[in-house]
Amino acid sequence: MNIRILINITVVIYLFLAGCKNKVSDNKSINNTEQQELQGEISISGAFALYPMTIKWANEFQKIHPEVRINISAGGAGKGMTDALSQMVDLGMVSRGISEEEIKKGAWFVAVTKDAVLPTINVENPVLNTLKTKGLTRQKFYNIFITEKIKTWRELVEAQLKSLINVYTRSDACGAAEMWAKYLGKNQENLKGIGVFGDPGIADAVKKDKFSIGYNNVCYIYDIKTRKKFSGLEIIPIDLNENTRIDTMENFYNSLDEIIEAVKNGKYPSPPARELFLVSKGKPSKNIVKEFLRWILSEGQKYVNECGYVELPKQKLELELQKLR
Repeated sequence: MNIRILINITVVIYLFLAGCKNKVSDNKSINNTEQQELQGEISISGAFALYPMTIKWANEFQKIHPEVRINISAGGAGKGMTDALSQMVDLGMVSRGISEEEIKKGAWFVAVTKDAVLPTINVENPVLNTLKTKGLTRQKFYNIFITEKIKTWRELVEAQLKSLINVYTRSDACGAAEMWAKYLGKNQENLKGIGVFGDPGIADAVKKDKFSIGYNNVCYIYDIKTRKKFSGLEIIPIDLNENTRIDTMENFYNSLDEIIEAVKNGKYPSPPARELFLVSKGKPSKNIVKEFLRWILSEGQKYVNECGYVELPKQKLELELQKLR
């Protein structure tokens, strides 16, 4: 009987160990399958506003999944939407709201972060100090960019500077121009000025022209390493309460972290602050695209503030993740 018990115990132990071995093998098989699934290429194009953030996300994601290749090109939100809907790319970067017409054409989208468009000016402008003290109201921006009723710096701030205001706007269909125009109650087509392609282009134009005025996305105004404004660029504060002076509560442009906080808590108006989106033609079917989006909306959010963007609230992120389920 003792021998029989010993044999039974031995058999049980053998079966237990065999089961564990099979379980380990199954786990290895699952892990190998996951690794195989995360291979291939993801193509992305679109908004300059989202381009630096997407580059960071892509680099970090590829460190985790070295068999994945992510190709990214900037060209404006309009290009991103067109490329996504025509399925020339897997994802389009879009820095404005998604229209009903685009949704009818099959646009599927998730919000991934938030930033803002800011009015810019050359750091050597003779009336800069006056503008930083008094700011400009929405109406004055309207009279510069839309009606052109204000054409000289003298008309703008009642100074002795008779020079013309050289207005720069975007020549490409883009979210920055659309959101700046929307803040003024119009569309991009209504903005007046010298057309310049891309965010870097308009930033360079303003840096080189002492009498210029323009607008840029946050990440093209501030250096993410120093958290200060790039050399040659300054921001025209918005006189939100229209009392002809920039009060303490309106003065949040000195550093990247200050403007991020102002956008996050709603002190800086929306528009021109707005959410940024990744768009595809219908819900993504490629596993690597879905995994990349899941990662962006979870682990990838830890890079958002570092790169000069605003992290979406947790509740909002959960809603966006549900779109992938």
